[in-house]
Formats: sequence, C-alpha cells, structure tokens
Amino acid sequence: MAEQIAKRGYLASWVCSLLLFSSMSVFAGESDTYDFSWLDTDKKVFVLQNRKFRKKGKINFNLGAGITASGAFVDSRSYQARLGYFLMEDWGIELLYAKNDGKENSTALSVRNPGGPGSRPFRRILTDYQAAMLMWSPFYAKINTFNTIVYFDWLLGVGYAKVNEHNNREEFISGGTGSFTEKNESHSALIWETGLKFYISESFDLRLDVAAINYKAQKALSNSTASDQAFYSNYDLTLSFGVRF
Repeated sequence: MAEQIAKRGYLASWVCSLLLFSSMSVFAGESDTYDFSWLDTDKKVFVLQNRKFRKKGKINFNLGAGITASGAFVDSRSYQARLGYFLMEDWGIELLYAKNDGKENSTALSVRNPGGPGSRPFRRILTDYQAAMLMWSPFYAKINTFNTIVYFDWLLGVGYAKVNEHNNREEFISGGTGSFTEKNESHSALIWETGLKFYISESFDLRLDVAAINYKAQKALSNSTASDQAFYSNYDLTLSFGVRF
C-alpha cells in the first residue's frame, strides 16, 4: 500500500511539473490580455509590451543641432536634417545631411605657441556630410516620471556617407612656415549611429543621436604618399525636433 501511494504521489508531481512547464511556454503577444477574473471580472490587464506609437508607414523629418565630440584640436558644431521612413515596425531607411562649423581651439593654439616652429597640431575639420542608413529599432520602452508616461524608441543605424573636410596636411610639407594652404578633400565613409526618440505626441518627437563617421585618408607626414593612409573618426552628438506624418 505504501509503495502504491508513493508511486501515485510521484505521478501526480510529474503531471503538475508538466502542466507548469506548459503554462510557462505560452507566448504572449502585444495584443494578448491576461484574465484576472479572480480580481475583477469586468477588467482586463494588457501585456506591458503593448506599443502606443507605431512607426510602420510613417515619414519622419527632424531638424537639430549639437556638438562634435571628437578631435582634440577642433571645436565644432553640427546642424543636421534627417528624413526617414519605416517600411516595417522595426526596419526603416534614413537620409541625413549635416553641416559642420569647426575651427582650431585653445588646445591647438597652446601646442603652436610654446613649441615654436617645430610644434604643429594636425587636424581635419569636417565641413559637411551626406549619408544613407538602414535603421533598426526593435527596442521600445515607457517611463513614468512626474506622473507622466514618456514613450521612447531606441534606434540603431548603419550606412554609407560622403564626407567633405579640410586639413592642414600641407603645413607639414612646408615645414610650418605659414605658406601652406588648407587642403580640401572628400572621402567615402562608414556611418553608424544610435539614438533615442522621445514621443511628445502622435505627430511630434524629440530625438537624441550620436552619429559616428569612420573614413580613411592620407597621413600627415612630410614624405607621405596617397597610399600612406590611416583611419579617422568624427562623432557628432545632436538633439533634434521631429515631425511624423
């Protein structure tokens, strides 16, 4: 008798474990609801992941400004315009144009003055760039702050850019005598970025972006040739106001 009871108890525990595992493996979609009838039969509790603002089929236009967060010898501001369209809820495309305004900063001047003719800082100053990116945005969230729900998306992008810049590479060839001219160059570049889009309403949003430009260009050496190249980077941090329609 004791052995039969033990067997029945083992079978019951196995069945309970199987039912528990099956209940845990049920998928909950965005539109699913949980039935908390033991709380209140007249109310429904929606899944937390339910989105409020949709991106599929929406055109986005953003205008903004910010600073360049790279380049030890240059202070620069960046003014940007973005035009994007999401083909699906998570995938879209975006066109970006940026106009940068940069100049040598006090760090560059401190290198030039104390060292005399032999001390020269090398810098590349981006004037503008155009880019086309593939955007991916599977992440979204909402925050309750000051009794207000703030909805936002996390955006990731990668694509191709055309960069225009001017540099003082010829200063190293001329020996820093002051007779050099700024060298204007264009480069093909890889652009990648990450951003947070905060929704104000169905039609308006605020967006914080970090855009990184990576390109290859000739080194600043007195005897360098076109084949003597190195990788250079530019990072722009911007805040923009957007319209959706």
